[in-house]
Amino acid sequence: MLTDRSCGILLHITSLPSKYGIGDLGPQAYKFADFMLEAGLTYWQILPLNPVEGESGYSPYSGLSAFAGNPMLISPELLFDEGYLSEEDLIADETFSEDKVDFEAVIRYKKTVLEKAFAAFETKASAKQNGLFKKFCHEHKKWLNDYADYMAIKNYFGAQPWYDWPADLRDRQKDSLKEFRKKLKKEVKKEKYLQFVFFQQWQTLKLYCKDRGVKFFGDIPFYVGYDSADVWAHPDIFKLDDEKTPKAVAGVPPDYFSETGQLWGMPVFDWKELRSQRYEWWIDRLSHNLDMFDLIRLDHFRAFSDYWEVPADEETAINGSWKKGPGRRFFKHLSKLYPDMPIIAEDLGDIDQPVYDLMDRFKLPGMKVLLFAFGEGMPQNSYVPHHHTENAVIYTGTHDNNTCLGWFTEASEVERKNLGKYASRTISERNVANQMVRLALSSVGKLCVIPMQDFLGLGKEAIMNVPSTATGNWLWRMEAGKADQKLARKINDMLSLYDRLRSTNGFPKKI
Repeated sequence: MLTDRSCGILLHITSLPSKYGIGDLGPQAYKFADFMLEAGLTYWQILPLNPVEGESGYSPYSGLSAFAGNPMLISPELLFDEGYLSEEDLIADETFSEDKVDFEAVIRYKKTVLEKAFAAFETKASAKQNGLFKKFCHEHKKWLNDYADYMAIKNYFGAQPWYDWPADLRDRQKDSLKEFRKKLKKEVKKEKYLQFVFFQQWQTLKLYCKDRGVKFFGDIPFYVGYDSADVWAHPDIFKLDDEKTPKAVAGVPPDYFSETGQLWGMPVFDWKELRSQRYEWWIDRLSHNLDMFDLIRLDHFRAFSDYWEVPADEETAINGSWKKGPGRRFFKHLSKLYPDMPIIAEDLGDIDQPVYDLMDRFKLPGMKVLLFAFGEGMPQNSYVPHHHTENAVIYTGTHDNNTCLGWFTEASEVERKNLGKYASRTISERNVANQMVRLALSSVGKLCVIPMQDFLGLGKEAIMNVPSTATGNWLWRMEAGKADQKLARKINDMLSLYDRLRSTNGFPKKI
């Protein structure tokens, strides 16, 4: 599936610079696309774009919907350009941090701004814009109607999760839903409007990138949050009881890193029921994402083979058990719809042979992370470049890892020594990021993805996420001006050396 040697960059939208406390789909995203063009990069990998909330630590891997976009990523500046906001509307009452996302402050500001934009749309929208809005609502009604109802009712009940709503709404009784839709008509329309704006801004950015030969690489979590529009609207495809309480939840078993395993708490899928529905919800989800992205990564891929199911009343993941996932049957069905299957399997962690067999059967590339390569037994380690294969995506690290510099400052003597031997040079804090990037680029793997933090040589202060921690994650933002022409030329030179320069759309391979 991966045919040409290429390179991508991992930078979530929230990590872009902006005036409003969080990266968004506005001017800085376009500037970053221009930077990628100049650097010769092909793929822009991002994290899930779904709506998030504080209860999950604002994690994009536990969103309020598997389909909706995060309204906090909407650009106020683009709404101003369209005439739906004034200069006065853009003024914030508080000062935002430039290097970290302050989610609470951002939400306060953007909720107010987006309310004003919706009010202006109601009164100012042209016939063309109203027509586009109606068309969007019709084309996405399969998920949009449920999501808009869910958000309107959730906000009505003070952000309460759906499973704490009155039983008639929790259970989606038709008469009660009809009554609330009428009562919250304006709120429902506002939620649809926000999705309309998000996807308008997203598609415009995507087209701008496409014109520059830049492709988007998206990420799909395996599970969805219990408090989500998906579980509320489709309780039959999850293992819930009559009161809509999970019978079992997701997690991973005890391992070297945790004696009690990890208890994630999301409800597990009822794959028997999904199979009877020809995997309709999952196919819709993947189709939606393949419309948004050129390439997608399936997070926690091993759960498609088998997954760790924990009884819902357990306090740790110790007493869970392995259950069969949908396996080949699901991917056979998917391959009929998407023969090329532009999918990367996240195969990190404790993976058994059936997972590799599933990947091999459908020729799905896996991942190789260099930060895992240089410990004890290095020559035999599958993450070391001499064991890489062409059908693989090579990373220095991912959003769940330390940066190269941060890793090196905490690495064992064995890891430091092995890295130096492998690179045939003395490795220090000054050059470790550059050397690790070069090792990744030199790999035989067709696609290489480098976190922006490693191109910038940043330390552990720039970590995006520390797994198994509930707070302090997803905050890092790139300093304005760092993605400059000097860095673009440096990256372009390295990509040229390792035959990874973008060669699509007739652009020259060398600056």
